[in-house]
Amino acid sequence: MKCTPDFGTKSVIVYNQAQTAKLLDWHSLVDALKIASRELISGEILSPERMVVPLPNNGVLLSMPAVAADIATHKLVNVQPANKRNGLPTIHGQVSVFNAQSGEPRFILDGPEVTGRRTAAVSMLALETFMNRTPESILIIGAGTQAAYHIKAINALYPDAKVWVCGIDYDETSIFCEANKTTHHNLEACAANKMPDTSSVITLTTSNVAVYNERARTGKLIIGVGAFTPQMCEIGKITLAGSDLYADDPVGARHEAGDYIQADVVWEKVRSLASALDVPPVLDRPVVFKSVGTGAWDLAACRVANAALGF
Repeated sequence: MKCTPDFGTKSVIVYNQAQTAKLLDWHSLVDALKIASRELISGEILSPERMVVPLPNNGVLLSMPAVAADIATHKLVNVQPANKRNGLPTIHGQVSVFNAQSGEPRFILDGPEVTGRRTAAVSMLALETFMNRTPESILIIGAGTQAAYHIKAINALYPDAKVWVCGIDYDETSIFCEANKTTHHNLEACAANKMPDTSSVITLTTSNVAVYNERARTGKLIIGVGAFTPQMCEIGKITLAGSDLYADDPVGARHEAGDYIQADVVWEKVRSLASALDVPPVLDRPVVFKSVGTGAWDLAACRVANAALGF
């Protein structure tokens, strides 16, 4: 369904979730993120720290603008945990896209779909950057919406990888895996006390205590995604202490990466994703990559949609 609200003398098309998904090819997303990560560090993309405004019922409104020479974007997302009780989605929102030179609006994308896809694509870029081989097995800790998006991304980019999923409740995780086997056939649930030894681990929870805290090991990549406030923590001090540390946005991570904050990491030693793209890491030490998200990643996704729409 499309609607065309009036923005002065111009109309702008609003793309729903399914339409937004079709505009955001996974391979193109990863390529766009490579460019955007370098531009974020160089200052060619301006992406201020997200603004968080309280909503009723313990919800929050997140405002995330970003500006580059070609386009400007603004994501407004409402996160309302109380919606679960009423059978409603927890997250609602939209991403507005503008011509950066003229300021004219171009189109609007579905906010949750952009967030889900660009977040999973960042993890895929981390797998490409910090592993010296194609991942054969991936452990996902968490069985929520982001886990579903990561499974879609893995299937698109690493279709032969075995994917294990570990959630809080084994039975519910098994149901999740069955529901997502149409997306990726090589998918299996595992219990928290029997997590398999895999080449990479991706944590996708909102936990306040570490869900992964194993001794760091060379060749095993740990990607932390879920913890995005100082109070949250997915990766423990044992893992972090023995690893080289990276972040998608080191500036934002200082305020949002609860894993790093609670471990009192030395921030001067936390390298950016862009630095690893420009100077590939030797990978003779264990690596932890922390993803906190930034409006720059939304802008990268909007560039993919922009190109798909022929702008």
